[in-house]
Amino acid sequence: MYRVALVAFPGIRAFDVSVITEVWGTDRTHRGVPSFELRRVATDTTPIPVHGGLSLHPDRTLAWLRQADLILIPGLDDQLVPAPAPVLEALRRAHARGTTIAALCAGAFVLAQAGLLNGRRAITHWSLVDLLRTRHPRATVVPDALFIEDHNIWTAAGTAAGIDLCLHLVRRAHGAEIAATIARSMVTAPFRTGTQAQFIEHPTPRTDRDADTLAAVREHALRHLHEPLTVADLAAHAGMSPRSFARHFTAETGTTPLRWLLDQRLAAAQKLLERTDLPMPEVARRAGFGSEVTMRQHFASRLATSPRAYRAAFTTAPAPARVSEGAGSSPIAR
Repeated sequence: MYRVALVAFPGIRAFDVSVITEVWGTDRTHRGVPSFELRRVATDTTPIPVHGGLSLHPDRTLAWLRQADLILIPGLDDQLVPAPAPVLEALRRAHARGTTIAALCAGAFVLAQAGLLNGRRAITHWSLVDLLRTRHPRATVVPDALFIEDHNIWTAAGTAAGIDLCLHLVRRAHGAEIAATIARSMVTAPFRTGTQAQFIEHPTPRTDRDADTLAAVREHALRHLHEPLTVADLAAHAGMSPRSFARHFTAETGTTPLRWLLDQRLAAAQKLLERTDLPMPEVARRAGFGSEVTMRQHFASRLATSPRAYRAAFTTAPAPARVSEGAGSSPIAR
């Protein structure tokens, strides 16, 4: 059973506790999701007050971190309040053992207090980026990522980006289909493209007509992912020049059209590898890569694995793929 530790101490945010509990603390075995062992870990088992009149009851002490496969740190209500010294020492020891550690939102400040961000890249909520840089100058703060990893230490941007990181950690350990199943039960996207730059406060535009147009273009692309779509094709569908289309697309999503399209192709290929026994050339064709070689190159560069290794790790013992899904069908289940 995959063992997850939620590190608790006074000042942690209730929202992040809820996110962690929803992802790893809800039984979804009836939907094919494996069982997780989520423990609330603290210096002792005394109830911890949480903002909003709530109370969190730890069920394990810090010694349990030696058993954990993943350690999660919620965000903080006050980023300037130091975390308990025993917590910081326990995190340092866990990292030395090679345990994966992830901090949501302002939880990055706890990792920085422990010295675990020294010389490493990290992210936090966009409104706290400057504060993290000022208080912990030895950390390399990346301003616009949704989440980031450096030497098995993960940090996430604010609030909803914690959901993105948690689902990504599930995807990394258990595969895209398990992460997608959890996301569907939470009524959220399995993953979001782009950066938190798209959420930083800007003057409200006068009209959102371009957003409606681009949403339709993205839906069109997902329905025709098996085709050799180009940015020029998508721009033509939107009735824009390629340059104007790329500018509007990046402003709305925080990523380029080409990178977004590649993300969707990778997600489609992952699902096909998990759900079907289709041969590799057919998976590549349906996902729109054109050839197995191209698909393999993108898996290596973006996922640090090969399609065959991914299938071996995350296959769900599928039934034979349905031949009735013709060449015009989308590889993504709707």
